[in-house]
Order: sequence, then structure tokens, then C-alpha cells
Amino acid sequence: MSDSHSAPIRLLDALVRLQGRLRGAFAEVQHGTGLSQMEHTVLAAVAEARSAPTVPQIGRSLGHPRQVIQRAANALRAKGLILVTDNPDHKRAQLLSATSAGAAIQAECNRRAEAIAKRLQEQTEPVRLEQAIVLVEAIRADLDAGARGDGA
Repeated sequence: MSDSHSAPIRLLDALVRLQGRLRGAFAEVQHGTGLSQMEHTVLAAVAEARSAPTVPQIGRSLGHPRQVIQRAANALRAKGLILVTDNPDHKRAQLLSATSAGAAIQAECNRRAEAIAKRLQEQTEPVRLEQAIVLVEAIRADLDAGARGDGA
């Protein structure tokens, strides 16, 4: 991509290309789980959440339409990997939590991912990875603040 493009466009291009490389590298993580990419993404969002998330929260966080997340959540529920419970704060947006089977699948996927990550870390400098994480998280926070209307 040409340097004549604005920084946000160049960043998007770089992130999309990096995401493709990382998805390829981590593709084997979900091998044998019987889950689609979206189902695995939703299971990870539920199993790794600090508190039980809702479908709309996952959709907003991942940038996917609620309906896409809902279909994946329904499939995970049918497979016995997540539970749906009433949300005291909202009538329709139920809370999602992983079952023991769902948590076990996620734990195995995490184990596989760590082995892949270890190999990938040997291909770049650890300091560079940490700097990239800090920068990307800061940019995301800036954009989140701007979307809420409390940014600069």
C-alpha cells in the first residue's frame, strides 16, 4: 500500500494482512472441535469473559452483527457448550456462560494456541510484540472514546 494513503487506511491494511497471517498460523487451534470459526470466536468470548456477556456485548466488542453472534450462540447452546441465563439488567439480552464441556474445549484450544504462539515469538522480537500490543490497545481505546463522544 502506498504511503500516499492516510495513516488510518494504512493501519487498517497492515492489521488486515497481519490478521490473515495470524489466522493462518492459529488455524489448527480449533482442529477437531467441530466448531465453525464464528462458533469458536463466540465460545472464546464467553469462556474468557470476566463476567457473563450478552450477545449484543460480544457483537459490539468483535464488530459483528448481533444476528451473527446469536446464530453462533444458538449453535453452541445446542451443542451443550454454553448456558443462557436471565439477565437481571435486561429483559431480552440474556447472559452467556460456558458449560464445563465448553470450558474444556476452550482450555484445550488455549493450550494449542500457546504452543503456536511460542513458535511465533521466535520469529520476531518480544519487545516489538509488546510495543505493538500497547500501541494497538491505545489506538482502540482512542477510537472507543471517540465513538462514545468523549474523545478529543
